[in-house]
Amino acid sequence: MIENNTIAVVVFDGISPFHLSVPCLVFGEDRQELGLPRFALRICAVEPGMLTTSAGFGLYVDTGLEGLVGAGIVIMPSWRGVENPPPEVLLTALNTAHDAGACVVGLCLGAFVLAAAGLLDERPATTHWHWSARLAEKFPKVRVDPRVLYIDDGDILTSAGTAAALDCCLHLVRRHFGAQIANRLARRLVIPPHRQGSQAQFIEQPLPQDRGGDRMSATLVWCMDHLNTPLTIDTLATHTGMSRRTFTRHFRRLTGQTVGAWLIGQRLALAQRLLETTSLSIDHIASRTGFGTALSLRLHFVRAFNTTPATYRREFRNMGTGNMGHI
Repeated sequence: MIENNTIAVVVFDGISPFHLSVPCLVFGEDRQELGLPRFALRICAVEPGMLTTSAGFGLYVDTGLEGLVGAGIVIMPSWRGVENPPPEVLLTALNTAHDAGACVVGLCLGAFVLAAAGLLDERPATTHWHWSARLAEKFPKVRVDPRVLYIDDGDILTSAGTAAALDCCLHLVRRHFGAQIANRLARRLVIPPHRQGSQAQFIEQPLPQDRGGDRMSATLVWCMDHLNTPLTIDTLATHTGMSRRTFTRHFRRLTGQTVGAWLIGQRLALAQRLLETTSLSIDHIASRTGFGTALSLRLHFVRAFNTTPATYRREFRNMGTGNMGHI
């Protein structure tokens, strides 16, 4: 019988402690005092017994891949390397779990294991941007998208590296247990319930100084202090000292987003902070964040977070994290 609150995490010799800690942090701690469900977390080793980690300390795991049986969610948190073929016993176990109805998740290089098992054939998937081209080259049937933080394709999920694994795991909580529980968990972990942007903004493609990299960065800082004012591409291009065409090209290269998408993301992030930490009215917050009206703020908020500003504020207030004051 498949149970959604049973999570099986696959570990292996040489695993990174950070990659293992992400699903353990989200699913492995008892937070029932916050109204969160208690997950049944199973740590299952490809090679049970004493394992090494990339940090130099040992890890003892006594459960083998039989622990995947009955799990509602199976997580492959990483892998030894993109050129290290996973053992057949692991690929078989993942396919068996998937066939039995489990949702299978590949975090970071874990996507390479899912691809080797054939689980990503003709499906969209992502991984750390540094290895996305290799994933597409090695597994041509996989529709690799290097831009996104994670991809939910129903019964298969994949994520980019490091912090994006947290985004993906929090998304799983939201999907299975609702936005309110996911928001409470995010608050406890001190992370955004839904992070804006894409991993394109982290790709190593810095702007040379003679092409305006410093000026562009200064303009982004200036924007953050003027989100309550009308900001157009022409306004920002003039502030940077570039033509409209040159500005938009460099802006996209630096942030991985269009100007409009970036501004909405920054305004939503500011609205979240104001809702969490102040008692300002929704109308005031809409004006302060540059959305203009409460209706406009609400429409963008619902589209991004699947909840309203008022509900978002109420959920955090109900958590008893302290009194809210004016900024």
